[in-house]
Amino acid sequence: MSSEPSSGRERVRVVSLVPSVTETIRAFGLDPVACTRFCEQPDLLHVGGTKDPDIAAIIALAPDLVVVEREENRLEDHDALARAGLEVMVLHITALEEVTPEMGRLADRLETRWTPAATGDPVVPSLTAFVPIWKRPFMAFNDQTYAASLLRHIGVEVIFGSSQTTYPTVTDDEVTAAAPDLVLAPSEPYPFAERHRAELERFAPVHFVDGQDLFWWGARTADAVRRLKLVIEPLK
Repeated sequence: MSSEPSSGRERVRVVSLVPSVTETIRAFGLDPVACTRFCEQPDLLHVGGTKDPDIAAIIALAPDLVVVEREENRLEDHDALARAGLEVMVLHITALEEVTPEMGRLADRLETRWTPAATGDPVVPSLTAFVPIWKRPFMAFNDQTYAASLLRHIGVEVIFGSSQTTYPTVTDDEVTAAAPDLVLAPSEPYPFAERHRAELERFAPVHFVDGQDLFWWGARTADAVRRLKLVIEPLK
């Protein structure tokens, strides 16, 4: 992805309450005036977390725009910022194909131009995977999520994809019965790592992946697809 700020205008003062968005804004060549402590940007001002932002601090910054995400942030915080007279942009991405239009909308509001990087053509899924996002109990995600869409694009169907619950809680017996071809264990939101290998190998061969590549969308999407393909392609 490449970007270029529009000339002849003051830059929009933006507060980002979404880690994916903070990363993307910086990839646009812009710096938010503040972000959350979960954005992994230590040189920027932090204004709380995604679920507990410091509303008073944000208002005091008088930003032109605050960016939130419908699932990551709370409605009450959105409403408090809006009542204070701040412009709040709400993003919500549940599929790979939504990334380009939503990031384009963000770039337009920030008065910058950008070109999305290609993610390649989708392939027919040939593998099934258990992708835990939590343990004790295990939790997974269904097909109506960005992560499932991204994995489907590179040829992997998630088990429990047809669940009516976005993030279903699942038992060991349910995972075993689904007989996945592999386990993709992400580094977040639960920090799965080598110490969990034996526990997860009860279900299928385990491959550890960067959780940000699975769940953070925007600037990293194209490279995330490439990195995840490097894990998946040898398994087909």
